[in-house]
Amino acid sequence: MSFRNAESGWMLMLDATVRSALAAAVGEDNVISDPVGLRSYECDGLTGFRVVPELVVLPTDTASVAAAVRACHDHGVPYVARGAGTGLSGGALPVADGVVISLQRLRGVLEVDPVNRRATLQPGVTNLDITKAAAPYGLYYAPDPSSQQVCTIGGNVAENSGGAHCLKYGFTTNHVLSMTVVLPDGEVVTLGGDTGEQLGPDLRGVFIGSEGTLGIVCEVTVRLLPVPETVRTLLADFDSVRDAGEVVSDIVAAGIVPAAVEMMDNLAIQAAEQAVHAGYTLSTAAALVVELDGPATECAAQFEQVKAICERHHCTRLHIAGNTAERARIWKGRKAAFAAVGRISPDYFVQDGVVPRTRLAEVLGRIEEMGRAEGLRVANVFHAGDGNLHPLVLYDAAAGEQDRAEALAKRIAELCVELGGSLSGEHGIGTDKACSMPRMFGTDDLATMDRVRSAFDPRRLCNPGKLLPTPRLCGEAPGPYRPHPLEEAGVIERL
Repeated sequence: MSFRNAESGWMLMLDATVRSALAAAVGEDNVISDPVGLRSYECDGLTGFRVVPELVVLPTDTASVAAAVRACHDHGVPYVARGAGTGLSGGALPVADGVVISLQRLRGVLEVDPVNRRATLQPGVTNLDITKAAAPYGLYYAPDPSSQQVCTIGGNVAENSGGAHCLKYGFTTNHVLSMTVVLPDGEVVTLGGDTGEQLGPDLRGVFIGSEGTLGIVCEVTVRLLPVPETVRTLLADFDSVRDAGEVVSDIVAAGIVPAAVEMMDNLAIQAAEQAVHAGYTLSTAAALVVELDGPATECAAQFEQVKAICERHHCTRLHIAGNTAERARIWKGRKAAFAAVGRISPDYFVQDGVVPRTRLAEVLGRIEEMGRAEGLRVANVFHAGDGNLHPLVLYDAAAGEQDRAEALAKRIAELCVELGGSLSGEHGIGTDKACSMPRMFGTDDLATMDRVRSAFDPRRLCNPGKLLPTPRLCGEAPGPYRPHPLEEAGVIERL
């Protein structure tokens, strides 16, 4: 089998020679080639876009990752690195006739160093398991995406993931000290150092957030933090999204930096409450979760200020978590919101954009108007402290609403740029928003990014078609998967 991509110039030769080389790299038992097995890798969390790869390989250590990459490089085969597949931007969407390199078998916590407050991990370790490994030493890992129980540190590095507590503690890039990386030609290098810095260009910083286009991370050393002395959490209800948004602005204006400030609108609250019964008020227009942590005296004083600000903006209910169990229940409601939306809609697109905090009320109003014009509902749940929106566009594919929903999600992302924000806060650009990049960056900016990518991967074999717009991607996008009429009738089965 062979195929030439005219744009990038790579040549696919997935014949017996290539398959033998990949099997030799990772072991015959670590190769998936049957159609049913391959379908498990056809998409990530953005399930509207699907491509079945030609082959999946599952290396078990850095050496076998490097060997698999060298085999792809030597034979001109494009490949996509994949972690847990929880990404929401199509960043792990396979290449047809290409290879998926899955890192799910690299799950070792290699070292926890409590003296220097750091841990070294393989990329398949889940975000939450880092904190579990550090907990016996009174330490934890600060970035906490809502999917932290299943998302992996390798994927966190690729997307520069954040989470609810990134307002105070920063994103993945603020906590990664060094990485062992396999470059697109199979070379194994170390980026960063014991302090997160190294002589010369900040290649560690360039790699984090590059969405798998510059290489594959095989080991990560992260910074650990001491567990805070005190944590205080409250849940506040408001009759309007505008009131809740003004509370966020006033908290920051008062010089308070909470560990987290999260907001949910009524649709998101209804979904989450049906799913996990966290104690949210079903009738409220908006709810804020505010959490402070740090020294007990400082935390107590700032908590009183936050309560006063909430009351000043017409808070209708103020619930303060009285113990660890209540705090966990409040956070369970917030972190369940994405999945819980499936209870109120058969299908939905998850979008991700950022706006200045001062424009939260404006952008939410605009989103509501746009949804009404399309006849679609939009649920909003987001990191209000840093203006990172996660609108969920609800639709029914069976009713033919998918195209309208996809177009609305794209317009919402581009609206964020129009209002002075960005296309993504943490989910990445991937396949989903690559064609919107010119809305945010000029021609020279995109050309510079492309040159950096070419310096790492001149043959464009490593996760091609992601992040940067290309004529193929933006002019000939495969579009959402739609079943063939014969498939719908049960006459044929998709493999």
